Amino acid sequence: MRKLFKFLTPYGGAMLAILCVLIVQAYCDLSLPTYTSDIVNTGIQQKGIDEKVPYEISEEDFEHLLLFVPAKEQETVKNAYQESQGVYEYDGAVMEIKEAVRNDGEKLEELSEILGKPMLLCAGFDSGNESAAEIEERMKEQLEEQLRDQLDVYDMFGMMEDAQREAVISEIGTQFSGMPETMAEQSAAVYIENVYKNLGIDIDRKEIHYILKTGGKMLALAALGMLASILVGLLASRVGAHVGRGLRKDVFRKVVGFSNGEFDKFSTASLITRSTNDIQQIQLLTVMILRMVLYAPIMAAGGIFKVLRTNVDMLWIIALAVLMIVLVVAVLFTIVMPKFRVVQDMVDRLNLVSREILTGLPVIRAFSTEEYEEQRFDRANRDLTRINLFVNRAMTFMMPVMMLIMNGVAVLIVWVGGHSINEGTMQVGDMMAFIQYTMQIIMSFLMICMISVMLPRAAVSAERVDEILMSDTLIHDPKEPVSLDKTENGAVVFDHVSFRYPGAEEDVLKDISFAAKPGQTTAFIGSTGSGKSTLVNLIPRFYDVTEGRIMINGTDIRDITQHELRDRLGYVPQKGILFSGDIASNILYGNPAGSEEEMREAAGIAQAAEFVEEKKEKYHSPIAQGGTNVSGGQKQRLSIARAIAKQPSVYIFDDSFSALDYKTDVKLRNALKEKTKESTVLIVAQRISTILHAEQIIVLDDGRIAGKGTHRELLKNCEEYYQIAKSQLSEKELEIDMKEAG
Repeated sequence: MRKLFKFLTPYGGAMLAILCVLIVQAYCDLSLPTYTSDIVNTGIQQKGIDEKVPYEISEEDFEHLLLFVPAKEQETVKNAYQESQGVYEYDGAVMEIKEAVRNDGEKLEELSEILGKPMLLCAGFDSGNESAAEIEERMKEQLEEQLRDQLDVYDMFGMMEDAQREAVISEIGTQFSGMPETMAEQSAAVYIENVYKNLGIDIDRKEIHYILKTGGKMLALAALGMLASILVGLLASRVGAHVGRGLRKDVFRKVVGFSNGEFDKFSTASLITRSTNDIQQIQLLTVMILRMVLYAPIMAAGGIFKVLRTNVDMLWIIALAVLMIVLVVAVLFTIVMPKFRVVQDMVDRLNLVSREILTGLPVIRAFSTEEYEEQRFDRANRDLTRINLFVNRAMTFMMPVMMLIMNGVAVLIVWVGGHSINEGTMQVGDMMAFIQYTMQIIMSFLMICMISVMLPRAAVSAERVDEILMSDTLIHDPKEPVSLDKTENGAVVFDHVSFRYPGAEEDVLKDISFAAKPGQTTAFIGSTGSGKSTLVNLIPRFYDVTEGRIMINGTDIRDITQHELRDRLGYVPQKGILFSGDIASNILYGNPAGSEEEMREAAGIAQAAEFVEEKKEKYHSPIAQGGTNVSGGQKQRLSIARAIAKQPSVYIFDDSFSALDYKTDVKLRNALKEKTKESTVLIVAQRISTILHAEQIIVLDDGRIAGKGTHRELLKNCEEYYQIAKSQLSEKELEIDMKEAG
């Protein structure tokens, strides 16, 4: 996880912007259940009456209400109202709340606390509530019989002294003290509804207006939430794409700078997997983190805050649901997590087998081993399929269990909430809001848990990518590089050089010393495995020497930058490598600014001009990937032309003439001799005919120099060279050469 966030560090500003937008989205999503609750509770059940006190009231109802207000607070109530100048269907005087009180939240709240119980009592007496009717009956028993039918409860309260009336109100208030708050609110709304009806106010219109207004707010919030969600998706996708692009660039740049030692450590198939599949996993999880992981805690915290304000009694249901989800995910996490690294290793294996089969297809067909290779691929494919099926089945099992938990929680909320509604401790809208908040909280934890299951695979991918980025490259540029002497043309000196491959127990090259001078050809010959290619690969610093030093123009190659060193070299590997494009782009690959004349000259020296000119598009003829549309000899000649076109100080030919026929070989070497008369030429060869006229031939045997000199000198003085010559030259040729050698 730490490595994943390390990759996200450069995008801190974008992540902060995403976090801000997510907060807006969460606010919108968390507000919708509240408005749903308001529509049900206030809009439908309370007929759209959201006032805590009546804003307009008839003078008669106002006087009745004051009867239940304590004497010390009556003045506050009277000062809050004034006679209305509005037009009502009611014939008598109408009182309306003052504008200053209506707009002052504190004064309105104070008035609500004073009138709360009086409105409850009035609503009870007006509706014939059982408790209110019992109180009214007891009060009538104290009157004379002829007055009982003439006076109502308000008349009786009006006849009482203030002290007596307050005592009765206090006694009645005690009876209503156990009433739930929700029922008290509904009773107050019922009272205000009756007051408005007495004035002729259209309650149905008020109800529709409230529902439409609240619904409009919901639509506006939903639209804002949708825009926030779209913006988050866009920003998250851009960040994820940039993370993927940056990682691919960094990995590619790192791999390009690898020495052969790093390529020995990381297989080509593994490097491809890490550059594609692993980075894709990181990119996918980056988007998921920014869209879900950051959003889920905000939603969970906001949902819990809203639930605490809605109904604390059912909080245990959420705790139970979250606990069950965590347990399910913990079990899956324990089972699935170890398999994710295996999956990536299997992908590596499948890529390796696929690459080997596709690369070696001609050999496979030649030896009729298609069935064996198909079985080998099938084994790798089946292994990957089996492990993927296991992981996917485990993941698939999670969703039905989560849905079962969510639906079970919804049923449990309805069951518990139904009892609360029946007891009057909860309203229907509150229960609906609680269900929505609970689902939001559970979904938040579910998102976190799902990401936590995906996280191990991405974490493995991050480790694999980071392993490349953090790998210590064996070949380094010096901290204070020096420049090569450009007045000289590339004298190469090996000074007691020894080399062993990283991790090997024995040296491949042992105490190699020689000097290759400009204008001369130095050739290397020896049996297979004697170290010829390894020796010339030390010059471009594909590996660094273990002991001794290699110098060009008197400067240790480790003291100059790799770029400057390789800029002075023209290297032709054993296996000719061409790149997709055309013939011209391949010849001028090392000298992009080269002219067409230089390109044609290089092709002519390399004996490639003849077959190029025969092509329809000549030098613009396409080259397929890997040069598969040209023969081995043509590929080798184009590789040689590429080195010649660069016009380097040092030419390195690593057995680069092996695919050429004898006639072409002779013509090429003669043309090359003229072109390289001021450069140093190093040739690795298996055929003595290729190096007969070299000024210096070095014979390698088991990593050591067995002989050094010209062809004739070595025939006379070096047994190893003589045996090689004997196996390749005719007896007549060998006899002539021996006579000339003296």
